[in-house]
Amino acid sequence: MPRPMQWLELALSLLVILAGAELFTNGVEWIGEGFGLSDGAVGSVLAAVGTALPETILPIIAIVSGHASGEEIGIGAILGAPFMLTTLAMFVIAVAVFVTSRTNGRSLELEGDPGVLRQDLGYFLAMYALAMVAGLVHVRALDWALSAVLVVGYVFYVRRHFAAPGERELEAEAESEIRPLYVWAWFRRLRPSLPAWSKRLPSWPSFVQVAVSLLLIVGGARLFVSAVNLLGERFHLSHLVFALLLAPFATELPEKFNSVIWVRRRKDTLALGNMTGAMVFQSSFPVTVGLLLTPWHLAHEALVAAGIALAAGLVLYGTIRFRKRFTAPWLLLQGAFYAAYVVYVLTR
Repeated sequence: MPRPMQWLELALSLLVILAGAELFTNGVEWIGEGFGLSDGAVGSVLAAVGTALPETILPIIAIVSGHASGEEIGIGAILGAPFMLTTLAMFVIAVAVFVTSRTNGRSLELEGDPGVLRQDLGYFLAMYALAMVAGLVHVRALDWALSAVLVVGYVFYVRRHFAAPGERELEAEAESEIRPLYVWAWFRRLRPSLPAWSKRLPSWPSFVQVAVSLLLIVGGARLFVSAVNLLGERFHLSHLVFALLLAPFATELPEKFNSVIWVRRRKDTLALGNMTGAMVFQSSFPVTVGLLLTPWHLAHEALVAAGIALAAGLVLYGTIRFRKRFTAPWLLLQGAFYAAYVVYVLTR
């Protein structure tokens, strides 16, 4: 395949995954509405799980794809999500705050609920640290035991999340944040006589949209694995690093776009909670996939990426623990962690 076509295939795969993630999140949120879940449940937990789904599906597709580099690509995709969220994603939020402060005069301080954020970051650090230990010890029985701990830990986290006092603020900020169902807008173009979308309508279009989104995510993941495999071989680069740095640009864009929008609307608890909630999810279920389906040996580029993500998470936790708030200038520093890893990869 000519080199430009390989890059085109990679770009197309990222766009397909992004489109699938957006459709999935929107569909799952409306399914939650249809079952009468609270605005907080729909807006925070379901949104975080929905946008994190590609990080779970992509490594599974990579590992079972049959490519010799499948395990490397899978581990890279698993590590890339928390690495991106603790570093570059926080940098993007800081830039959004600076830009918004110039346009509408908002404060450079983010008014996120410190209790919600401290709880999220605490769970993330604990579960991710356990995942790093498993990547260094290499005991298969430990991998299986830790997988159960991570899943149970996430379920426990969700229960505590809804019992936290800060959930009321999340519910208030999440209200009216769900966009109308996309697939229903397409139906209305074909049949203009259909009524505008509302939660009083039947829920089957939401399930149709979720099914379509899963097909897009799986198809995009297969295309991504193929492109990364070819480009890695052509440029003699680590498939793991290629996946770690590139996969999150598709799998994490929904979190970034949503949080930037919420920052502009001064809904800081929702903007930051969506990020930290996704961190907790990605340190549990995707890591469980890696523990069960791969040897999960973290070394060299993988170990450095995991260490940087943990260090960046510790900085975030320490900030909210002792300063009780985030500020845009402080969050800009998180971008330095990402830049340091890129420099490490390029000079290695």
